[in-house]
Amino acid sequence: MSAWYEESFGEDYLRVYNYRDEQGAAREVHEMISWLRLDPGAKVLDLCCGMGRHSLSLAEKGYDVTGMDLSEVLLDEAKKEPEADRIRWVQGDMRELPFADGEFDAVVNLFTSFGYFEQDDEHIRVLKEIRRVLRPGGRFIIDFMNPPYVQRHLKPYTEREDDGLKIEERRKIEDGFVKKHITILPEQAGNGQRREYDERVKLYTREAFAHLLAQAELELGEVRGSYDEKHYEKESPRMIFVGKRL
Repeated sequence: MSAWYEESFGEDYLRVYNYRDEQGAAREVHEMISWLRLDPGAKVLDLCCGMGRHSLSLAEKGYDVTGMDLSEVLLDEAKKEPEADRIRWVQGDMRELPFADGEFDAVVNLFTSFGYFEQDDEHIRVLKEIRRVLRPGGRFIIDFMNPPYVQRHLKPYTEREDDGLKIEERRKIEDGFVKKHITILPEQAGNGQRREYDERVKLYTREAFAHLLAQAELELGEVRGSYDEKHYEKESPRMIFVGKRL
């Protein structure tokens, strides 16, 4: 049986998450650049790059960007974008990065592209791989959900229509994970089959995530609450971890 992340990031993912936009990515990259303090032309890995919104924006700012993702469908979408040929696109698993030791000046992992696995050891393995491919002193950003915010704002059920399809999303917190069940239904009988997907992300607290980073020998510098907030607070929508490899 395939893991959920091997099945969910296909053609239907493009429909479920079609509200993400390039302008938002550009704003986030503008903030990230000031946190990373990179030299012009620095080598940046966008780990779990998806459709490449942040990779493209980073390349536009003059960085040497590699975008890596497990999903060939999402990478194919990224390659269709204008200026996509400025970026090296790589398919791979975040637990075993296909890059040389110390290859990058920075690694960014954005929009909760972490916490996909069952065991803490697998998440530590990802962080150790991030450390391995960073040069000494290289910096990282990991943008993750904030558990208290999720617990307060989780919507158990939403639905919407998109291009003749009804998209239903059911969410719950269970066994330390945020779980989402997605159902895609044709609005009219005979126009397609019902499709269902599951997503599951480990709900790490700020303290637990900091402990994972320490186990991977990554130094945590600061935690921000969003791309607009300087410091993380319990009410913050995100936990954005910024640090470096010693």
